[in-house]
Amino acid sequence: MENILEIKNLCKKYDNFKLKNVSFNLPKGMIMGFIGENGVGKTTTIKAILDIIKSYSGDIKIFGLDNRKDEAKIKEDIGVVLDDMFFPEILTPNDINSTMKGIYKYWDTNMFYNYLNEFSLLANKQIKTFSKGMRKKLEIATALSHHPKLLILYEPTSGLDSVARAEVIQIFQEFIEKDDCSILLSSHITTDLEHIADYITFINNGEIILSKTTNELLDEYGIVKCTEKEFKKADKKDYVKYRKTKYEYQILVENKKAFKAKYDVDIIDKITLDDLMVMMIKGEE
Repeated sequence: MENILEIKNLCKKYDNFKLKNVSFNLPKGMIMGFIGENGVGKTTTIKAILDIIKSYSGDIKIFGLDNRKDEAKIKEDIGVVLDDMFFPEILTPNDINSTMKGIYKYWDTNMFYNYLNEFSLLANKQIKTFSKGMRKKLEIATALSHHPKLLILYEPTSGLDSVARAEVIQIFQEFIEKDDCSILLSSHITTDLEHIADYITFINNGEIILSKTTNELLDEYGIVKCTEKEFKKADKKDYVKYRKTKYEYQILVENKKAFKAKYDVDIIDKITLDDLMVMMIKGEE
C-alpha cells in the first residue's frame, strides 16, 4: 500500500522533553488517529511534519518528497488545522477568501463559500464575533478549499457540539473517498476516532507506543478482570499491562482469543481507545 506520509526516526530535543525515534506511516486514502496525553509529543511531531520547527533529526516524506527540501511543492497539497493557529480577528471570511486566492494555486472560492453556507458562517462578519466553534469551522473550511491531498488536523472538533461534530466528521469521510486523500487527525475525543479512523498511532513520553489498525485494536485487544490468585497464574508474556484496583486486577491482553483459550476465561471486556490509553499509561508490566 502506498504511503502518503512516512516518518522515520524523528528526534527532537528540548530542555525538559524529547521525541525519541518517532516512526510511522500513513497510507494513501486512510485516516489515522494520533492519540496521547497533553505534552507527550503530538504537537511537536505535527510541527516537524509541517517544518514549523527546525533542528530535528530523522526523515519525513510527504507524497514521496522530503518535507524540508521540497516544502514549496508539498504545501500546496496540505490542508492544516492547528490548535494554536488562526487568522487576525479583524478579518472576515471574505478577507480570508481574498488572501487565500493569492496563496494557493487551486483555491476554490465556490467551495469555500459553500462550506460557509453549510456551517452557517456569515461571510461579512469579523472573526472576533465568532464563537470558538464557529472559528474552528472556518479553519476547517479554509483547510479544505484548496483541494489538498493530505489534511493534518489537531483537535478539529474541539468547541463543537455533538451535531456539528457529526457534520464535520461526515465531511472528513467524504474527503478521503475522493482521489485517495488522507488525514492525520489528533483528537482527545477518542469516540470520534473509533468511528472514522482506519489506523491509530499512540505516542507517550515522546515515543510511539503502538501504531495499528483501529479494527485490530478494538477487535483483538481486551481487558480481563480477575482476582489476585487468577492474576498470578497469568504468564507475563500473555498480557501487555495490568492495573491493580481496590477490588480486582485488570489485565490488558493483545489477543483475546488466545488468552481465553489458554486460561479458560469466560469474559474478556471489549476495549475502547480511552481504556487502551489508561492501561498503557497507568498500567504496570
